[in-house]
Amino acid sequence: MTSSHSRTTRARTIRIAAAVIRDDGGRLLLVRKRGTSTFMQAGGKIEPGELPAVALARELREELGIAVDPAAAFHLGSFSAPAANEPDAHVEAELFELSITGEPIAAAEIEEMMWLDPEAAAGIELAPLTATFVLPRYGRQP
Repeated sequence: MTSSHSRTTRARTIRIAAAVIRDDGGRLLLVRKRGTSTFMQAGGKIEPGELPAVALARELREELGIAVDPAAAFHLGSFSAPAANEPDAHVEAELFELSITGEPIAAAEIEEMMWLDPEAAAGIELAPLTATFVLPRYGRQP
């Protein structure tokens, strides 16, 4: 097959670890990568041989300057969704819930971060993983 746009071509899979982080008011921390318009959970790609919680801690340190103990991340499950910024790909996400100390600061490829009130999400461009799984399942305080 010569065309990567063929309907029969299987979507590329990107393995990621992503975080559900809430503030005291129940708002969710979302980030937007440079050059994109979609907000999503903080996190990133899992390197070969890397444990998902370790990948998450590494990504949060690089992207938001926050230190997280991988052992303190609570695994919520594995989810699959279309990739937000790569039309030919799907993400296989290991989703974790965790608490952070200190104020995160956008760094590395993160252009913007926000604390989203789940009740006020209308009109905000959200990644499929965030819109399909995170907001409906984890958007409210437990």
